[in-house]
Amino acid sequence: MKMKRDSSIFAAASICLAGLLPYNCMGQSGASLPKFGLSVNAGTLGAGIQAATAVTRKSNVRFGFSYFRYDGNFTSSKDNIAFAGTLRLESAEVLYDQYIGKGFHISPGVAIYDGNQATGNASVPAGQTFKLNNVSYYSAAGDPATGTGSFTSGTIAPEFLLGFGNLLPRSTRHFTVNFDLGVIFTRSPVIKLNLMGSACINSPTSGCTPISGDSSVQSNLLAEQAKLNHDAGPYLKYWPVIRLGFGYKF
Repeated sequence: MKMKRDSSIFAAASICLAGLLPYNCMGQSGASLPKFGLSVNAGTLGAGIQAATAVTRKSNVRFGFSYFRYDGNFTSSKDNIAFAGTLRLESAEVLYDQYIGKGFHISPGVAIYDGNQATGNASVPAGQTFKLNNVSYYSAAGDPATGTGSFTSGTIAPEFLLGFGNLLPRSTRHFTVNFDLGVIFTRSPVIKLNLMGSACINSPTSGCTPISGDSSVQSNLLAEQAKLNHDAGPYLKYWPVIRLGFGYKF
């Protein structure tokens, strides 16, 4: 019996020293770590769901997906162009939660899918003025200006979060609350504009030419597109993450 007990102690020590399994030398094996937790959340990335599994006594890996959609209308006060558009937020992420102190975590990660985008249809009522690159035009009475616009972000982006709460508490507690605050570092957004119909220089019925065939209007359209990309870059390149989640450890 003594020989069998000594053999067991020797085997456990060997595993611990070799690092072959997550084994605590004080006698608690990695098998005691929580294996799975699930949460629902809402924030600046939309509504989502997350799952987590423990890696060490003070770290987890989290996987999540978020989604949000909004349809709306607005008119640019600067250019006098009306838009009817859709904003769609879609993202999937992998995070590594390292816990420091009680409940505080630092979470580097990757948005493995960043599908945040917006699309819209543009229109300028016949006879109304609009601007491209600070040049004023009239929307032709017989062929009013219409078009489309969109912006897309990168597909993969690094992410860094700070927060409180643990989806897998190292206790008998099952219900959890988790808060995240941070940023996704997306590439500069790509904004595209396309206009059709006719634009007029003198009046809604005078000096009108098809937008697609007028090199001057097309040049101003491209300049307006470049300006929008430049101005929007600092705001859309760093996507803020503020999120509150409620979970359960199984």
